[in-house]
Amino acid sequence: MSVCLAPCPVVFDLDGTLIDSAPDIHACVNAVLRENGIAPLGLDRVRSFIGGGVELLWSRVIAATGIDPAAQRDLVASFMTRYHRATGLTRLYPGVPEALGVLADRGYPMGICTNKPMGPTQAVLDHVGIAHLFGAVIGGDSMPQKKPDPAPLRAAFGALGADPAAPRAIFVGDSEFDATCAAAVPVPFLLFSRGYRRSRLEDLTRRATFDDFAALPGLVESVAMA
Repeated sequence: MSVCLAPCPVVFDLDGTLIDSAPDIHACVNAVLRENGIAPLGLDRVRSFIGGGVELLWSRVIAATGIDPAAQRDLVASFMTRYHRATGLTRLYPGVPEALGVLADRGYPMGICTNKPMGPTQAVLDHVGIAHLFGAVIGGDSMPQKKPDPAPLRAAFGALGADPAAPRAIFVGDSEFDATCAAAVPVPFLLFSRGYRRSRLEDLTRRATFDDFAALPGLVESVAMA
């Protein structure tokens, strides 16, 4: 792979990578379940369903609760009315603002590639105060494809000035979807290990793993100069 030097685009997943949004998603899911007379699910259970977008989230909720799959469209619509404004329980992971600030100061163009729909994505980026740091944001409804298809990630890199067909860039994420997407582009993948992944670390292809955002700028520099 070609050497990647600053300015080298760095694109991030959102849920489970920069933000812990599981409490808000959990609250929205359970509000819909209660509305339909169904027992609520625990936070850890709902957290394990996050990553593939809203439709996959609800496919997993339906499988876990025994709801008629034919109800999915209505359940998703009810969920989205709440999800668009659900930011009150979402928090940045410790060290995220500082790490992003260092990368910005060093000249790295930054973007977001998430399976979260654009409406909730923009709302939560504004809520946590980091929207201004990203030159490109690709949401789960920005394109026909979602991660792990590489098309959204290629689009994010392209919007930041990289060659979409052969980007010299870095992707940072937390899940199986992110690891598979990065490998499909392909670009180096940095894995945040405290997110929402379901697989074992050793089963995910990655360039490096970190559990503290203080380590991220150094990892980006080392990958960029490899």
